[in-house]
Amino acid sequence: MNYKKMFFPVGGGDELEERLYGALLITKFFDIKLEILKCSFPQSKKYKELGLSQHIVEEIEEDVGVKLSDEDKDFKELLEKVAKQLEFNFPFNNSQIDLIIKEGVRSKLIEEDSKYCDLVIAAAPPQGVTTATFETALLKSGKPVLMFPRVLKKFRLDSVIIGWNGSPEASRAITLSIDMLKKAQRVHIVSSEEYTKSDEKMNKLIDYLKEHDVDATYKIVETTRIPGEALLTNALDGNFDLIVAGAFGQKGLKELMFGGATKYLLEHSPIPVFMSH
Repeated sequence: MNYKKMFFPVGGGDELEERLYGALLITKFFDIKLEILKCSFPQSKKYKELGLSQHIVEEIEEDVGVKLSDEDKDFKELLEKVAKQLEFNFPFNNSQIDLIIKEGVRSKLIEEDSKYCDLVIAAAPPQGVTTATFETALLKSGKPVLMFPRVLKKFRLDSVIIGWNGSPEASRAITLSIDMLKKAQRVHIVSSEEYTKSDEKMNKLIDYLKEHDVDATYKIVETTRIPGEALLTNALDGNFDLIVAGAFGQKGLKELMFGGATKYLLEHSPIPVFMSH
């Protein structure tokens, strides 16, 4: 599909500047609208149950409001700094970047706001540990997700590798990534004997992509006991820029290509991964 708008949810935490840079770098590449949802957790109101005077309660709420205001101001300044590095126009909300700031449970906010875009982009979870935020983006948005490394210095789509297992999720990921595949000079599909018993089905997939003017090759590879390792190894050995794969959610975000855990890709992939549930 022809993407027009992306959605990027972000909170605080480590490598915030690097994650903003990665998101804006991808936006620059596609030259489309980016909506950034900056989430902050709701502040506890338990102090209201302590029998404090109204005056003290008002002072606490004022201090909390100032803190949140300062955090939002710092975030805007950081975003502006990164945007200037990548030569985006200003002001925000009147250009390619639309910044929305909300207070609440991040996963709930993401579930509500992620449905109004073509593509969700999300930084890889820290240490590869799947978070509720990341699961929500993939499983509750109804949109494909482009996961990028927390530190991303360049983004291109010259070469794309597809992990194929014949599942509805993998099929959907390919269709939703067609616009990206068209930009690639090289598209390569990998599968395994477990999922591909003959060349017939692979050739049908190749023919399908040709209908969209995408020329692809394929290879049946040997898997390892470490889920996701074969796909990533082939991606790195072939110097690919992007991995396309289907994501499974029967046990939450636990299974990805070749019937294994996503943790391996989330933790080890130094290149972006396009996923669809």
